[in-house]
Amino acid sequence: MNAGATGPASSTLPAGFQVQIDPRCARGGNLRYLVGGSPLRVMKLSDPALGMTSGDGRIAVHDNGTQVLARRLLDAGIAHPRPMSGPDVSDVTVVVPVHGNQSGVDRLLAALTDVSVIIVDDASDEPIRVPDCAGLIRFEDNRGPAAARNAGVAAATTGFVAFLDSDTVPDSGWLTMLLGHFADPTVALVAPRIVGLGAVCSDADPESSAVAAYANRFSSLDMGPREALVAPGSPIAYVPSAAMVVRRSAFLGFDETLRVAEDVDLCWRTHQDGWRIRYDPIAAVGHDHRESLRGMLDRRRFYGTGAAELAMRHGQLAAPVVTTAPLAAAVIGLMMRSRVGALVAAVILAVVYRRTRRLLGDIPRGRAIAAQNTARAAGFGLLQACAAVLRHYWPASLLAFAVSRRFRRWLPVVAIAEAAAMWIRNQLLDPEAPVMSPLHYAVYRRLDDLAYGAGLWQGALSRRDVGALRPVISR
Repeated sequence: MNAGATGPASSTLPAGFQVQIDPRCARGGNLRYLVGGSPLRVMKLSDPALGMTSGDGRIAVHDNGTQVLARRLLDAGIAHPRPMSGPDVSDVTVVVPVHGNQSGVDRLLAALTDVSVIIVDDASDEPIRVPDCAGLIRFEDNRGPAAARNAGVAAATTGFVAFLDSDTVPDSGWLTMLLGHFADPTVALVAPRIVGLGAVCSDADPESSAVAAYANRFSSLDMGPREALVAPGSPIAYVPSAAMVVRRSAFLGFDETLRVAEDVDLCWRTHQDGWRIRYDPIAAVGHDHRESLRGMLDRRRFYGTGAAELAMRHGQLAAPVVTTAPLAAAVIGLMMRSRVGALVAAVILAVVYRRTRRLLGDIPRGRAIAAQNTARAAGFGLLQACAAVLRHYWPASLLAFAVSRRFRRWLPVVAIAEAAAMWIRNQLLDPEAPVMSPLHYAVYRRLDDLAYGAGLWQGALSRRDVGALRPVISR
């Protein structure tokens, strides 16, 4: 644990390191003009830069020029790492915090046969038992998962530490897939995709209910099928501590005063300290999501309470809504479902389109790209507004529903339309995932939102801080 870390000492990629330009950023396969990243960037590669790039968008680092180009593309989120080597599994210690889950520990240890393991028993009522091949730390009083993980790191002697929860089971080869990312000296933390237990365990019990199916397919721990650079305000703002690997020299330590959202806090502090965080779904860790509907919703409520803690520590990064004033006005106009509202939205989006078109300059198909990005911004704005009404501010929506006849007609339409849009979006984003019926998805999504929103308000009221409820609207 290195609480005084000040960021990476070097950003130089090693010889042989490769990066791959995201094909979504090279419209029509044109590698000269690249559009992507978060926030949106436009890059035009010079002839020498194009000469460093293979036909499929790969760049291998072998001199200063390729090093600079690869670094710029990685940091812009326009390219993804394809390292050829990395640390060995023998340089990793797996730390498992646990409170009262002996069966989960036994199952996990059976899958961790080639790596050092430290189990941290956080004052289980019945002490956790482990074989001689694993280390054991026991707390006499319950200190929470943050303190348990920190104790495990302090006891480890390896250069890297992997955190796994006791209700997880990693897929074979998961560590090897993730460790290559640490060949980049700026990477402090890497996380795999967290999926349902059945996806990695052939002997896992089959799903027995729609609740289990929903939890496995739409868990809040699953960051999705696309690799990404993790950063606050980006599509993947953090990665969960249920499964992650950290560089010990860059590890800032979990905040032991937090019982929830300690992973988000760690990610945001790590990013602020100048380190990079990668999410790589090629590696998978199964999570046992099996619980009752009441248990699942209570867990969502618990997660919601963490927003107030994050707002107190990180300010606007924890805001429920982040947008610009013009886009907010356009979204409100669209949601009014009136001619005047539609006209206002059309004018504003036309201005947004023109600004985007000027930003793109002489890029081929610039008009089409500008139109796509304007439509995408409007769509994201609409979904964000729906989430605010149905998730973050639903107590206010409930009050409006009680007193306004127009709102009573409008809210059910929004609830159904948002669920339908998200169901379609999830199917398009991950077409190989199991399909859940739209009706079941809509019901559980609405319950999920109510539970999280209740936790959000609970946290804000208990901390007497409304930062987690305050939107951020810039010019």
